[in-house]
Amino acid sequence: MSKLSYKDAGVDIDAGNSFIENIKPFVKSTFDKNVIGGIGSFAGAYELPTGYKEPVMLAATDGVGTKLKLAIDAKKYDTVGIDLVAMCVNDLICNFGTPSFFLDYYATGKLTTEIATEVVKGIAEGCKISECALIGGETAEMPGMYSEDDFDLAGFAVGVAEKNEMDRVSLVKEGDLLVALPSSGVHSNGYSLVRKIFFDKLGMSLDDDFNGKPLKDTLLTPTNIYIKTFKKLKQNIVALAHITGGGIIENLPRVLPSRLDAHIQKSSIKTLPIFDFMKGHVEEDEMYRTFNMGVGMILVVRAENLDKVLENSDGYLIGEIVKGSQKAIMK
Repeated sequence: MSKLSYKDAGVDIDAGNSFIENIKPFVKSTFDKNVIGGIGSFAGAYELPTGYKEPVMLAATDGVGTKLKLAIDAKKYDTVGIDLVAMCVNDLICNFGTPSFFLDYYATGKLTTEIATEVVKGIAEGCKISECALIGGETAEMPGMYSEDDFDLAGFAVGVAEKNEMDRVSLVKEGDLLVALPSSGVHSNGYSLVRKIFFDKLGMSLDDDFNGKPLKDTLLTPTNIYIKTFKKLKQNIVALAHITGGGIIENLPRVLPSRLDAHIQKSSIKTLPIFDFMKGHVEEDEMYRTFNMGVGMILVVRAENLDKVLENSDGYLIGEIVKGSQKAIMK
């Protein structure tokens, strides 16, 4: 009787080694002076940044959801890595944390070196945009758990904050103003509903025209990363809310004290064509509870700082903080 190898069971160690060699230049391109060592150790090492009086380590983890299904179907793999980084680092800054480093987890039924390399290339690009280092990751080939063409992603971002700057909720006051930072599109939430509308209900294909370009280009536009805007305007920001699953309605109250509401002027929101189109197939309340509707991040700012914030970002005014009971109210 012949003996079996790991490759016979569906796991190709040589492909894994080849993949590691492929991604080394992309990973190294994200390194900064605080990275200790290189690629291939059992753990990534990062020196704690200096300049903090009471440094606190912050961590955030997320995935990309069923947007991955569209990337796989479209055979376009270079942008979902940016999404992965964005979903994590955009959460960190809401607690006034500056991203330091990132790790990824890539799981697949069969490791295809070219595909995995494109994904990690996107992760490295997201890290460069976020000004953080990609110091490690894990690749798991799991035949029987995933089909050969499928893969999943998870990301882990770690950053540093000054302890006395973390509590943003207590700083929010009546009369503060709300500034919307535009999203680049659907970002990485609500794609199960997106797929239901476009492909199940309407029978469209990824290559169909939408607003002058293939639908897949619109749906796979990577999530905006707001790190540079945060760093530039940090001293003029009271609080931030990352608008992800649950939309403005559920995410903005997370930065409100119990005695205050956020009033949003719905007519001020600059919705994108993708959302305007989907409104024809989904109730408006459901749209606002599912999608970002064109707003990727909301900044709470003092009235006296509004002009500086607007001049140094692509943000625009959408509302204000008033007395209430910790709700976001669309008016």
